[in-house]
Amino acid sequence: MMRMRARLLVLHVLVVTMLVVLAVRLWQVQVVRGHEFVTRATETRTRTVIVPAVRGQILDSHGRPLVRNKTALVVSVDRTRLTRMPDGGMKVLRKLSAVLGRPVAELQQRITPCGPGVSKPCWTGSPYQAVPLDEKVDTREALQILERQEEFPGVTAEVHSVRQYPGGRAGAQMLGYLQPVTEAELEKREGLKASFSGVDLVGRDGLEYVYDEALRGKSGLRRVQVDRMGKALGVEEQTAPVPGDHLVTSIDSRVQAVVEKALARAMKSAPAADGGAAVVLDARTARVVALASAPGYDPAIWAGGISARGYQWLMSDKSGKPLVSRAINGQFAPGSTFKISSVASMLRAGYPLNGKYDCPGSVMVGGRAFSGFRGIPLGTLSLHMALVKSCDTIFYKAAYEQYLKDGGRNPKKVPKEVFANTARSFGFGAPTGVDLPGESSGRIPDRAWKKNLWNATHDVSCERSRKGYPEVKDRARADFLKRLALENCTEGFLLRPGDSANFSIGQGDVLVTPMQLARAYAALVSDGKVRSPRIGWALVRPDGTVVKTIPVPVVGKLPLNEKERHYIKDALSDVPSDGTAAGAFAGFPMNKVRIGGKTGTAEVWGKQDTSWFASFAPTKNPQYVVVVMVSQGGQGAQTAAPAAREIYEGIYGIKRPPAVPGGKLTTRLPQFAPDGTVEGQ
Repeated sequence: MMRMRARLLVLHVLVVTMLVVLAVRLWQVQVVRGHEFVTRATETRTRTVIVPAVRGQILDSHGRPLVRNKTALVVSVDRTRLTRMPDGGMKVLRKLSAVLGRPVAELQQRITPCGPGVSKPCWTGSPYQAVPLDEKVDTREALQILERQEEFPGVTAEVHSVRQYPGGRAGAQMLGYLQPVTEAELEKREGLKASFSGVDLVGRDGLEYVYDEALRGKSGLRRVQVDRMGKALGVEEQTAPVPGDHLVTSIDSRVQAVVEKALARAMKSAPAADGGAAVVLDARTARVVALASAPGYDPAIWAGGISARGYQWLMSDKSGKPLVSRAINGQFAPGSTFKISSVASMLRAGYPLNGKYDCPGSVMVGGRAFSGFRGIPLGTLSLHMALVKSCDTIFYKAAYEQYLKDGGRNPKKVPKEVFANTARSFGFGAPTGVDLPGESSGRIPDRAWKKNLWNATHDVSCERSRKGYPEVKDRARADFLKRLALENCTEGFLLRPGDSANFSIGQGDVLVTPMQLARAYAALVSDGKVRSPRIGWALVRPDGTVVKTIPVPVVGKLPLNEKERHYIKDALSDVPSDGTAAGAFAGFPMNKVRIGGKTGTAEVWGKQDTSWFASFAPTKNPQYVVVVMVSQGGQGAQTAAPAAREIYEGIYGIKRPPAVPGGKLTTRLPQFAPDGTVEGQ
């Protein structure tokens, strides 16, 4: 009994103690800090929501849209409202899944905020913004949601703007595409971080990337009042977004369409062709009139987000990697189109402009015979005819002589390297600076390059010289590669006689991009100034006000005087009528438009030849430079030259309506009406 009383006493003491503690705590909450908690319970908080601006359009030189905005129905979900439902919004998501034809798990994933351990796709934006779930819904699906709103609380179907490409696949790599902003990009763009909303898209490639800031405009702000539970109570302040500027380009969409068709036909005509490019420049200004690369793709694939499978296809060898622009990223041996640089090199080395030169079937270079095309001797030629008939041996001999003057295998301390340095003055071996991202530099191999390459590959070459190439099934090729590895191991740092000979005809280790070759020809047939090509022409506000024009900078000068430039240009003017491209231009009305140019057939180990044609027209006062390249397309006159002919026929309207009436490119920006529309469209 005494034990029971003791236990009851302890229990009473505990109960009384707890009541006292609760009473004290209640007194603190209601009396001491009562006013503070009442204020907190009733106060509202402000949350800032960023409102994206309408992105500017990309227009051609006449104001025709290359990329424009179209309205699309977008289904969005208020995630905060869904999560407050008793079942976490699962009932709504299941109904939404049935309408959209998407799994519930996928919808759940898309509205889940991104964070550590959260897989994508997830939501990167503000919790006070609706999460877009589907940007490709049709009217029927949208009406199911809007007409039964009571069944879809927190779900909206609204009209948003998305990118549209009126030209379809035309110029896809040049135009670029949009993708959501990543956290990494926000960190890099510290100054712009505050202006991104998480639903914003950013330019990923092409013009969309280069001119992203101007096209994107300025985001607006909306300050939303929310209670302590995070529920929105109303809008406190709102600043309207400023639409992005339109980008007017020098692209002529009608010429672009002609170029795309010609390149596609050229690719089909060469069974082994695996890639191609075509560049059209304004010869006077080096502005880009058309830029095509094959294989291409439909940029609309990016609208609404691309699947991982779709992206992998764009980057796969099976698809031909259509995301890569062969026009600015493709690096190929230029073949005989490079001889304009070699003629200039000979003139700088002291060879006479009006001299006579033997063109034998082959010449000895460092103890090895180097043959011209099919080993056919062409007799004694001028430099004019050396270009027209594309004699290789004249250039082999001159390049080898300059190689010996520099000391040959034992070079002078400061060799002149006339051929390499002249090529650089044409702009080869460095990016052109065109306003597109990721441009390749090409390659001009000289003694320094050779030594650097040897330093980087010496160990591998020596190992291969011992082990060989057991993985190569072709024994003859494996033996050749092993001998080459031994040579590179022991004396790979030396520029060999054969290297100089191959250089002179655009073979060996020489690599150029189609854009570089077009830029060089534009400088040659115009005023001798090397320019950095531009696609962007001007930035224009939505009301038509010109914000700024985009100049084409002069970055160099050819090492030729006017007389020498005209001499080379006159020689090239005879190639389509009397030279290596005569067959491709048979029947072309040269009396209406005279074409000048140079064919190129570049050999590639283990593949078909690369087909080139670099050209200009009209020859007296050139307006256009057209360069066509088809990888594994065969001879230049076989594939590239016919494609260039088709482009000129389209531009000038030979047997068809002209893409450019009168053949003259516009020199003034399109005129805009006060409402932002283009006059005359």
